[in-house]
Amino acid sequence: MVGVEFQDVVRRRRMVRDYDSRPVDPAVVDRCLANAQRAPSAGFSQGWGFLVLDRPETVRRYWELTADIAHPDAWLTGMMRAPVIVLPCSSKAAYLDRYAEPDKGWTDRDEARWPMPFWHMDAAMASLLILQTVVDEGLGACFFGVVEIDAVRTEFGIPASHDPVGVITIGHRTDSSGAAGSPRTRARRSDVVHRNRW
Repeated sequence: MVGVEFQDVVRRRRMVRDYDSRPVDPAVVDRCLANAQRAPSAGFSQGWGFLVLDRPETVRRYWELTADIAHPDAWLTGMMRAPVIVLPCSSKAAYLDRYAEPDKGWTDRDEARWPMPFWHMDAAMASLLILQTVVDEGLGACFFGVVEIDAVRTEFGIPASHDPVGVITIGHRTDSSGAAGSPRTRARRSDVVHRNRW
């Protein structure tokens, strides 16, 4: 199911938590990252960076730093089989620097000018493009929160200028990779759209 229609990509996108151990074609990972770099970014700051872990030893090291791999539960067992991990990172400095340039009209890097942290938001939009590309390629992915950030930063050399905003596992779904967790017990909300007034 490679190259599905956009609406199908949107409908089929879900967080996959159980992978088999087949490798992922590096060209697929490259397409995911190329698409991520097409995400919108304020002032075209492009203040993101992507740490790709795609060798068995670095993937294993990630899990050693962040989980109890000696006693994995079902979630961790399924997740650890994903052969690729991507850590999307945001750079606040890139945005503060960009908006201090002459064409933006600000003369300083004052963070107070930003009512929302667009650096994180733009990295999140780039992450969604990775998730959608994975679906388009017929694979599975899961976005989840970063734990043990300091240990991960140190181990993999993530510079202080960049902050991981999450973790994306990528791999081949197993047959049991259907909706899990909250989607099984909670209905999709229908009361979230408000027109012309809340």
